[in-house]
Amino acid sequence: MGVDKTKRILSIDALRGFDMLMIIFADQFFANLHRGVGSEFTGFLANQFDHPDWFGSTFYDVIMPLFLFLVGAVIPFSLGKRVRESGNKKEVYLKLFKRVFILFFLGWIVQGRLLALDIEKFRIFSNTLQAIAVGYFFSSLAYLHLTKNGRYVTFALCLIIYALLLTVTTVPGVGQSVLLPDQNFALYIDQLVFGRFDDGLQYTWLISGLGFTATTLSGVFAGELIKSELPRRKVALYLLFIGVAGLVFGLVWGIWHPIVKKIWSSTFVLASSGVCFLLLSLFYWIIDVKGWVKWSFPLKVIGMNAIVAYVLSHVIRFSEIANFVLFGLEQYTNALYGAIKVLGGFGILYLLLWYMYKNNTFVKV
Repeated sequence: MGVDKTKRILSIDALRGFDMLMIIFADQFFANLHRGVGSEFTGFLANQFDHPDWFGSTFYDVIMPLFLFLVGAVIPFSLGKRVRESGNKKEVYLKLFKRVFILFFLGWIVQGRLLALDIEKFRIFSNTLQAIAVGYFFSSLAYLHLTKNGRYVTFALCLIIYALLLTVTTVPGVGQSVLLPDQNFALYIDQLVFGRFDDGLQYTWLISGLGFTATTLSGVFAGELIKSELPRRKVALYLLFIGVAGLVFGLVWGIWHPIVKKIWSSTFVLASSGVCFLLLSLFYWIIDVKGWVKWSFPLKVIGMNAIVAYVLSHVIRFSEIANFVLFGLEQYTNALYGAIKVLGGFGILYLLLWYMYKNNTFVKV
């Protein structure tokens, strides 16, 4: 049985909601829970929802790639539909540029310190939404203008070119680029181009756009597979197989070219995309193949307004709003109160998203 192309792929909405849940709730909750409990188990959970200093990976390292991956996964559905309906690529390009600008602008609000209204604090490129803008833009162009094989070649070239830039180039005053903090070509380029508007951290953004594009393209490949006429069970198995292959290839190549999330190394793209395929295969199997849908409704509520959830959670301290109602519990819960505040804040945000969902209010960039 092929996929009904007129219906939404519910597993993508649910997985997007799962991804947002990790971003807007899980990291803060487990960090505060560990402060209150202090056990080895809560320590493990808190560690899995924090990024490593440089080498190594945690579950939280997959959350940002998953966001880009899912943006790519809907391109074959959304962009294909726009081209068919408008019949005018100029109109499609205008919408594409508009979306890229809005994502960059929202990125400035969320982490670019735009709301500080201080040019000295402003950061040009420093946020997940801006990484999505880059990946979405170039992946959309690839989808519009290249064949499927051309997109595969583009994906491979992004990984190879970026790996070469990180290993064969020379960093002035340092020497040959190596995948270490302050010694890699990607960070040098960011500091050279952005100057005082660089984010000042060890994360890299400009030529890392090759990695962002590759990650988003991997989502495009998944979306094309789901959109194909293949039976759903076979699609789920292919997603699983590709996920295992990507993860293994990334880990093996990572022996020579380390997996580093902060600079989005090519091996990180492969390994994280592999995990994204595995997660999508699991959600697709449960929801779209087996038809077990009801449990995913809370995730769907979040996933259908993912950008709203992301921006509001970074701009508004919902846990502090919850504190106005829950403050009386602090005397009884002591060290656990921080986790309770986070839970309450998430409840407020979720109610807002639920209200929007029930009223068919979906904010699309």
